[in-house]
Amino acid sequence: MNIAVGFILGVLIAALAWRAGSLNRSGALAAAVTGGLTFGLGGIPAAAVLLAFFISSSGLSRLFARRKATVGEKYAKGSQRDWGQVLANGGLGALLVVVQALLPGQSWPWFAFVGAMAAVNADTWATELGVFSPSPPRLITSGKTVERGTSGGITVLGYAAILGGAAFIGLIAILFDRGSSPAALVVAAVVGGLVGSTVDSLLGATLQAIYYCPACRKETERHPHHTCGTQTIQQRGYGWLNNDWVNFACSLAGAASAAAAWTAWTAFV
Repeated sequence: MNIAVGFILGVLIAALAWRAGSLNRSGALAAAVTGGLTFGLGGIPAAAVLLAFFISSSGLSRLFARRKATVGEKYAKGSQRDWGQVLANGGLGALLVVVQALLPGQSWPWFAFVGAMAAVNADTWATELGVFSPSPPRLITSGKTVERGTSGGITVLGYAAILGGAAFIGLIAILFDRGSSPAALVVAAVVGGLVGSTVDSLLGATLQAIYYCPACRKETERHPHHTCGTQTIQQRGYGWLNNDWVNFACSLAGAASAAAAWTAWTAFV
C-alpha cells in the first residue's frame, strides 16, 4: 500500500472514530499517524490486524459501557481514547511495521507485530468481558479476593477472554497473510496475548500507581481527581507508571514473546 494512500486511510478512519465518540481529538490525531504508518508500510495484512483490534475493542467498550460503568470509577480513563491510550496500544505496532519496511527480508518484525496487537486486544477483551465473571476477581500476586475492576485482579472468564482476543488476532493474520505458517501465526498471537496480559496484571498489582479517594473510600487509577471530584492520594506504586505505560509494557511483552515463539517454532518445526 502506498504511504500516501495509507495516511489518507489513517486520517479517514481516525475521523470516523472521532465522530463516533471512540476517540477524542488528541486520540484521533495519534490514530491518524499510527494508522497511516501501519496502513502505508504494513500493507493489507497489518492494516487488517490493526483494524481488527480497534473495531473489536471499541465495539466491546461501547456495547458494555453501561455494565462497565459500575466499576468505571476505578479505571484511569473512560472509553473515549486519548493520544496516550492510542500510542500505548498501537505505537509499538507502528514502530514494528517501520522496522519491517526497513528489513524486508526479516520475518520476526511481522510476528512481533501480531504478538503486540494480540496482547493489547486480549487485555482489552479481558477488561470489557471480565466484569461479567460470576466469581469475584483475585489478585494475581496473592490470590486475595478484590473488588471488580481492581488493577491486577484476574478471573477465569477474564483469561478465557484473553485467549479469545489473542486467537481472534491470529485468525485475522492468517486470513490476510498467505505467506506465513498459519500454525505459527496462531501460536505467536496466543503466546503474545497470554504473556502480555499477564505482565499487565502483574504490573497492575505491584508497580502501577494506584490512588485512594478519601471521599468514596475506594482505590482508583484516576489522578489527580476521582470521578466524584475529590483529589486522590497515591497509595502505592510509582507515580510515573500510569495505565498507559502499563498498556505499553503489555504490548512490548506480547511482541517480544511472540517473536521468541516464532524463533522457537522455526528452530524445532
